[in-house]
Amino acid sequence: MSEFGSQHRQIAPGPSPSKSEKPPSRESSPDRTFPTSSDGSKKRVSMACLACKKSKRKCSGVPPCDNCRAFNRQCIFDETLDQRRRVAAKRTADELSYHRDMLNDLLKVMRAEDQSYGLKLLEIIRNDASAEEIRAFIDEILGQDGGDSKVEEEAGCKLEEVRRVIDVEGAGPSFRPKVMDIHYLCDEVPYRVPARPWTTVTEDADLVSHLVSLYFTWDYPFHAFLDRDVFLEHMRRANPESEFCSPFLVNALLTNACHFSDYSEAYVDPGDVVTKGVDFLAEAERLREEEPVKLSLAYLQGTLLLYERYSMSGKDDLGYRMLHQAIQTGHSLGLVGPRSPGLIPGQLPGDMEISVKRSAWGLFHIDTVVHAEFLRPSLIDKVNFQRPDQHHQEDSNLWVPYPSHRPARASYLSQYFDHSCDLCEIARDISQTLFSLDAGVVSVEHQHRTKERLFERLRGWYATLPDVFEPCRRPPPYIILLRMRYHTLVIGLFSHSTGRTERSPGSEAPQTPESPPGCSPLLKYRAPSIAQSAARAISALTLLHRREYGVSRAHHFALYAINLALFTLLDPESFDILDQDFLSLASSFSSIASRSPLGRSLFHMFRQTVRARGQGQHLRGSNLASDELKALFDEESTSPSRWDEYAKGLGKLGTDERYGGLIEGAPSLFEMLDRYESLSLGKDDIASGRIRR
Repeated sequence: MSEFGSQHRQIAPGPSPSKSEKPPSRESSPDRTFPTSSDGSKKRVSMACLACKKSKRKCSGVPPCDNCRAFNRQCIFDETLDQRRRVAAKRTADELSYHRDMLNDLLKVMRAEDQSYGLKLLEIIRNDASAEEIRAFIDEILGQDGGDSKVEEEAGCKLEEVRRVIDVEGAGPSFRPKVMDIHYLCDEVPYRVPARPWTTVTEDADLVSHLVSLYFTWDYPFHAFLDRDVFLEHMRRANPESEFCSPFLVNALLTNACHFSDYSEAYVDPGDVVTKGVDFLAEAERLREEEPVKLSLAYLQGTLLLYERYSMSGKDDLGYRMLHQAIQTGHSLGLVGPRSPGLIPGQLPGDMEISVKRSAWGLFHIDTVVHAEFLRPSLIDKVNFQRPDQHHQEDSNLWVPYPSHRPARASYLSQYFDHSCDLCEIARDISQTLFSLDAGVVSVEHQHRTKERLFERLRGWYATLPDVFEPCRRPPPYIILLRMRYHTLVIGLFSHSTGRTERSPGSEAPQTPESPPGCSPLLKYRAPSIAQSAARAISALTLLHRREYGVSRAHHFALYAINLALFTLLDPESFDILDQDFLSLASSFSSIASRSPLGRSLFHMFRQTVRARGQGQHLRGSNLASDELKALFDEESTSPSRWDEYAKGLGKLGTDERYGGLIEGAPSLFEMLDRYESLSLGKDDIASGRIRR
């Protein structure tokens, strides 16, 4: 009895919580209160944080614990130390499953007909590689696009490459659940901002700083329709009446940023991509309806962010609606179109001047990207403000690939924005010249000459790109995407034909093999070969992006570019499923598509299109393709696949005739774009007409 004398059990049960009492929120706030020893009921704690374990103090069991808050230190919980029987049993089962799969895949590599893979694997093991590095090498071999047997790299160099890829994207699915303590993660966020008073979803400033940093690292640079420095300065001031930062804008930004986060705090239902950022989205939608002053830069910028969010959800027809409302707001503010007398260039305060210029050209940027992508005429003819001045200091600043540990590099953001705007002006002319409703009544020869003239402008723009933008310089990802965009415009330019043209007398001239009927024999460029070359250039740029930064946080435009390149390679009759560029793109597509509802639907359509080409026998007969690729693209395969469930997102196409329905067989490039547009942006109510092929 003496050994228990100091630990009396409480006989009567403590008071039970009221039914009306709300469950604790998912955030960890510095102002949040936690149960103490004076509470009426004591919560049984199953494990303590590492700091309490080391100091042998009693832990409150919820991060951050009472002791860590009191001593102002990091609070880290290691779930692998939780020894409860049910938790430990599940962890053990997961570990056994992981090692079993690892052993099976290792044996597949060793049994491969190409013995060089087994020898390389043996050398990597002898070079003291870790289990994760071995796992990554096995995944690369088994998922390798055709298993190029001509690779002559030494095993030591291969190990360094594997380690570099692990540093970028990780070694693949882990056998442990990913649990993040946001306070530990955010010690070195590039941009630290407060949560209050901007959002009611969370009071955790570390979580908000994490998401804001993700947005300005991966999403913001491509369009740059707000000024980052002005926005951050006013967000830190925590004044909700600011002209440059509003609760609506912040919540719209946070819901987009959740797309780039892998951690449970970004989900409402952890692991379900459909629920990523939906709590911030609901808050943004509510605030948008309550926004007292809708003619403001913050309202315009928040609406553009909602356009991006809706275009990735693949559910509602709100993408075009948000984009067009943003353009109308830009017209009302005088940024584009007829100028409002309230905004006169050169007579605005400093922060307003730079913010207006950024918003005007960023709006123009999005307009030309979206409408040129889907073969529609752009809606903005001109921007009423000069571009932001190039800042050499901005270009010398470093772009940090947060949250990876890859080295930082020069941003060149100012140069990028200027060259991107030049490309936007060419894209505007392409879309308004070729894709307007009255463009289909001109002669075939006139169309060809117009395309040649526009192509010469594109080539001239490409030739002026600075040397620091060269792929060999390993530029930031948005510069890689800029080069991708050039190639997507080339594909759109030479793949588009209206089918409503009128032949001119010149088109009746004798035809050569190089000029099919209805085309001028003087055509300067061979469209099919140019489009194919552009698709292969996108493949090379995608591989560069994947090696340097991974594709898990690639901007949404990468999804479009990869999808377009794949369908371009699929188009000719000479298509070969074992084409190295095709398989490389397909591998990247499978990775990036899994991160959004839209991507999942697009990948399912792509998979069905490949199967419709009927090359399963060719695929089965190859010893270079992995079992996963065979199960993915072999039309006779009955093996279950994680991609099977991605057909659920296509219900909209099958139930509403406005969307054109699902196509049996192999759709054309134009039909693919039509369905991509329907899934991402919905039907365009403002400019509903479009030339059909």
